[in-house]
Amino acid sequence: MNIDAISSAVIDEAIGIHRELGPGLFETVYETVLAGRLERRGLLAERQVPVPIEFDGHAFGAAFKIDVLVERRLILEIKSVDELAKIHVRQLTTYLRLTKQPVGLLLNFSAVTMKDGIKRVVNDYRPD
Repeated sequence: MNIDAISSAVIDEAIGIHRELGPGLFETVYETVLAGRLERRGLLAERQVPVPIEFDGHAFGAAFKIDVLVERRLILEIKSVDELAKIHVRQLTTYLRLTKQPVGLLLNFSAVTMKDGIKRVVNDYRPD
């Protein structure tokens, strides 16, 4: 499955979850439910994936954790905040760069509508 099809499945599920549960819950609730829904669709959805990095000859185990990694290709950063900030985009951009992944989705479940809470972030992306 290509990255755009995976992204589409994630967005469909995120919108459905937002409609059913509404805004205002903790990020971990949305993360758990979304991963479960994606697995039900037959997609691999790994939660809290530790990512080690190496810098200046030093290894840092689990320097950060990816909220959800879908099909080992799409990084999801889950938020439940009043508004997405530039730092959230920079955080996901850094995750993409360090993992050499092309696309990530920033999903803010506290937005009034889920459509307003979705931000696609790319890192050297070339469509299939």
